[in-house]
Amino acid sequence: MADKKEEAPIVWTAKELVQRERNGGWYVALIMVSLGLAALSIWLGGWDAWSFVILLVVIVIAIIVYSVRPARDLSYKMDDSGIQEGERLHEFDKFKAFGVKNQGRVFSILLNPKKRFGAAMIIYFPEEKGEEIVDFLGTRLPMEDYKEDIIDKISNFLRI
Repeated sequence: MADKKEEAPIVWTAKELVQRERNGGWYVALIMVSLGLAALSIWLGGWDAWSFVILLVVIVIAIIVYSVRPARDLSYKMDDSGIQEGERLHEFDKFKAFGVKNQGRVFSILLNPKKRFGAAMIIYFPEEKGEEIVDFLGTRLPMEDYKEDIIDKISNFLRI
């Protein structure tokens, strides 16, 4: 019986997320919509809606902090043991399938978890590594069409 030939690891560096351009109007709109939601909740629920207003303030602060923070460069290594993202290893047996998405100049892979409520993993990669990465993953996981869900559509529309 022949030993399985071990493939050379695929190594690359990519941003952890897609940086979206936002101007001052985006931040003003975010704050205005939030103030409108706070006013509506107080009008409908009276001052008993204070917990929603506090939650809304925390969410807006988190969105602003998240949106101004620059994306980090992450190093990736893909080999027979799994996908190493920085120091963290994600084993292939934790995923049931993968899909590929092209967002103009940005390419990504979505790894669907086996666990029902597990979080999907999104990995960005440079175009020149794309074929090699997809071929490597294709021998380990089935490939599915990438379908945007409602959360993807909303976050793309809001540029989050």
